[in-house]
Amino acid sequence: MKKILIASLFLSAGLSFAQQYGGMWIPTEVNEKEMKDLGMKISAKDIFDPSKASIKDAVVQFDGGCTAEVISPKGLLLTNHHCGYDNIQSHSTVENDLLTNGFWAKDMNGELPNPGVTVDFIADIKEVTKDILAGTENLSGTDLSKKINENIEAYKKAQKIESYQTISVRPMYYGNKYYAFVIETYKDIRLVGAPPSAIGKYGSDTDNWVWPRHTGDFSMFRIYADKNNKPAEYSKDNIPYTPKHFLPISIKDKKEDDFTFVFGFPGRTTEYLPAIAVEKIMLETDPAMIAVRDVALKTLDEKMRIDAATKIKYASKYARIANYWKKWIGEVEGLKKSNAVEKKKQYEQMLISKNPAIKSTIDQLNQKYNEQAPYNLHRAYYSEIVRNSDTFTLAGIFNNYIQSYEAGKMDAKNVESLKERLKEIYKDYDAELDAKVTAKILALYVNKIPAQFMPKDFEQLKSESRNIPMMDNVSKISMITGRSKDDKNIAKDIDKAFADQKTLVENLKNDPLIQMFGAFKTSYMNTTDKQVTALQTDIDALQKKFMAQQMETDKDRKFFPDANSTLRVTYGKVKGSNPRDAVSYGYQTHLAGVMEKYIPGDYEFDLPKKLINLYNSKDYGIYKDKSGDVPVNFTATNHTTGGNSGSPALDAYGNLIGLNFDRQWEGTMSDINYDPKLCRNIMVDTKYILFVIDKYADAKWLINEMKVIK
Repeated sequence: MKKILIASLFLSAGLSFAQQYGGMWIPTEVNEKEMKDLGMKISAKDIFDPSKASIKDAVVQFDGGCTAEVISPKGLLLTNHHCGYDNIQSHSTVENDLLTNGFWAKDMNGELPNPGVTVDFIADIKEVTKDILAGTENLSGTDLSKKINENIEAYKKAQKIESYQTISVRPMYYGNKYYAFVIETYKDIRLVGAPPSAIGKYGSDTDNWVWPRHTGDFSMFRIYADKNNKPAEYSKDNIPYTPKHFLPISIKDKKEDDFTFVFGFPGRTTEYLPAIAVEKIMLETDPAMIAVRDVALKTLDEKMRIDAATKIKYASKYARIANYWKKWIGEVEGLKKSNAVEKKKQYEQMLISKNPAIKSTIDQLNQKYNEQAPYNLHRAYYSEIVRNSDTFTLAGIFNNYIQSYEAGKMDAKNVESLKERLKEIYKDYDAELDAKVTAKILALYVNKIPAQFMPKDFEQLKSESRNIPMMDNVSKISMITGRSKDDKNIAKDIDKAFADQKTLVENLKNDPLIQMFGAFKTSYMNTTDKQVTALQTDIDALQKKFMAQQMETDKDRKFFPDANSTLRVTYGKVKGSNPRDAVSYGYQTHLAGVMEKYIPGDYEFDLPKKLINLYNSKDYGIYKDKSGDVPVNFTATNHTTGGNSGSPALDAYGNLIGLNFDRQWEGTMSDINYDPKLCRNIMVDTKYILFVIDKYADAKWLINEMKVIK
């Protein structure tokens, strides 16, 4: 009976890691068989072929972070509204606020340049492990790193590439393999169109990470090239780029279980961590970070609810804090619901049954993670205090400034850069409110951390009720908060304050907030920083070994490397979800749902009058589905993460059917443990995108560029 039980555990562990359309695959190594089993009608070569045009020639990394895709033979680009947000904002003025009003060029002459914005095409990918690890067999630590870096440089110098190409060599599988990416960078990228934020950011903070969703999160750019179609700096003489491939756009109705795949540049995942690491994230570090942000958000919300000016001033800041707070909550719940820790423990036991040497690796990882745990927990609290207290952020900036000045590093350029940063912070800084936030999160910190990490004299900060008046008094007399009445008040005139840097530094050294932050930081650096780093070095070496052992031992599993901002393919099915008891979500939302959320004048749920009129008149053209409504967003089981924003969602034939922009929060643990039952990516439907361009923006000239499949 015992043998049967153990066997069943191993079997369930193995099944839990069957692909089931998860994974972020290097395009040259896609799981083609499973993709075709799920319904794909094209071949892997149609997705990525360095020798001829393929879908990869229509997918770019946008401005170093997001993804975008080419959707016309004239270099028209589609990406998310939030990916193009900074560029839309940079062209906005008080008289013509493009974020509020939207922007649509009437023709190519009206398209707006964006200095510094680039897009990267991946021309080729090759595994180069033998070249990069040559001569490293008996090396470790800094000697190993040095040799690998030498080999990377030697490899890059030996390659024959075009003048407009570069090579990036990236580690995969924790350094067990290396891949070279040939990159072509285009530098003349112009803004073509963007809906108003009331469409592009509809639902804003409240709907972030949430399904059902009703957001038209898209914007449009165009790639320009020189007369030879090669990359060039901006010039009025440049011409629209002619791509090797562009994506046809399908507006056919979707059905649940339709095959779909996403092609893009996912940022970072950690799918191969041992059970102990996932357990620490789920039970310790994530809850700590959630707790700090929970206090900060509640404190801000108290004032935002009763003061309209504060609500406006802190809207963006609140959203920034809430973003990962909500994500971490979903991650913890998802890890628990998917039984992630137990599944990993079972999987480790299965590996050990096949390869007993793995037990030693697991034991060492357990030891190192347990040893690192108290330091990691302290780091989580410390980092979140600094991130969520603008007062401590300012104190940290000035603390660094003092050190840089005394080291002779504050030249005129650095001073100007610092002043601009300070002006940006002070613009939306409510010192009195932030003193209250700081007081409360410091009380949480002091009550949670062990005595061994406690900065000197911080014991007195245990009481939240005593902290609030104390921090308020310190804030009033500090020269960095803008509340002091004397002429040392930096916020009153930043330029004047930096006119005499020697005096400024002397005064800053005596500032009570800077002294308080200095003690806080010094204590952290002495008790935690080096310890975390040293133990992480050991853990990284063990993780590399564990990864190699997994790949050598589990011959039934197809492995994909964790995301690291390189080009990847993920795939799944159009799917709704049942995330909780008695909760069932459909896979598609519609324009009627946009109207259901509409709140006139609200900063998240207001709507443009023209969109309301289109809804009321039911002027949907060819963009309605069989329900008679315009589909807005949909979900699928594609395995995505940050960096996949703007990624094309494609159908079985490689046609564009959606634009990836978010994940459902019940499945945000997919960065650590993908589970197709819970994990859903959220996409803008191409029907809604074209409906907005055509019917709302009257930009039919852009529709005419595209190949639309009806």
